[in-house]
Amino acid sequence: MNYLPLLLCLPLLAACSDKPSPSPPKPPVPVSTPFDTLRASEQRARDVQKTVDAAAAKQRQQIDDASR
Repeated sequence: MNYLPLLLCLPLLAACSDKPSPSPPKPPVPVSTPFDTLRASEQRARDVQKTVDAAAAKQRQQIDDASR
């Protein structure tokens, strides 16, 4: 009978012990796919198109300024 209170308190003490918190999960590593090279080529093409469009707009502006 003397051991009963001790046995009841033991699980409570074990539940209150400090356990190290689990570390947060690491972010997934990006996996290379066959489409990565296609996407990179597509982005380069968009960048070149922006450059061409900017040069065309500048040339149109120069022509408009010269014709006035």
